[in-house]
Amino acid sequence: MNYRHAYHAGNIGDVLKHIVLARLITYFQRKDKPFRILDTHAGIGLYDLTAVETQKTGEWQQGIAKVLEADMPASVAELLAPWLGVVRDLNPDDRLERYPGSPQVARQLLRKIDRLTLTELHPQDFRTLSERFTGDHQVKTIHLDGWLAMGSFLPPKEKRGFVLIDPAFEVTDEFTRMTDAVLKAWKKWSGGTYALWYPLKDARAIRRMHEDFAAAGVKDVLALSLSVGKSGPDTRMLGSAITLINPPYTLADEMRQVLPWLAETLHQGPGSGWDVTQLIGE
Repeated sequence: MNYRHAYHAGNIGDVLKHIVLARLITYFQRKDKPFRILDTHAGIGLYDLTAVETQKTGEWQQGIAKVLEADMPASVAELLAPWLGVVRDLNPDDRLERYPGSPQVARQLLRKIDRLTLTELHPQDFRTLSERFTGDHQVKTIHLDGWLAMGSFLPPKEKRGFVLIDPAFEVTDEFTRMTDAVLKAWKKWSGGTYALWYPLKDARAIRRMHEDFAAAGVKDVLALSLSVGKSGPDTRMLGSAITLINPPYTLADEMRQVLPWLAETLHQGPGSGWDVTQLIGE
């Protein structure tokens, strides 16, 4: 409950997470049928990069700022266009002052038929989030623990969609809680897509989570990672990853185009790199 994402908005973790989020939305919109997104740890939705919190850490300067300043190949620019379009819409004078959290990225990319459910446990952050989307009939905001939300709102009535999971990792058993919640949800809605973001700091916990998925019979699991340096339990976050269950079939190839460029662009030191691995087949 002490975690405030404002200190980390627009950082290297957000870059990876929001690129994948935008690619998921783009894929689901290939069909005319509606879908729903459940964002389990939504935060406040939109961040002021001139605020005290963001200025204190300046993490966005090593993340979104570098992306916007860099030259990128046409193939990468095309894949990043949905996400960067949202960022640029919020900063029309080309001065980077606001950064969209996952709720804002998702909301600006939704069609009129699509829906977004946002849950947030932090009382102050929930009030801010709720006020931001008041009156928006496509968005439902709920003051609830994200792990409970997965048990309460899945499967969605649309029968199509995905779950974005981005906990704070403040507690030591967060990987266990995430694994348990995802497996319970998967048993209820095995056809849904699940995207689990996490920092690359505890290799044992990550391996154990993947082993638990395999032992439970989960199929089609893809892991993506991006590191700008060598990180570990006692370092600041220099890398993050996303494990996906039932990812779009297009995503792995897309990330093989995007991640090498990102690793080079956001490089901070030895140990930078990227990875795309199909952990469990279909």
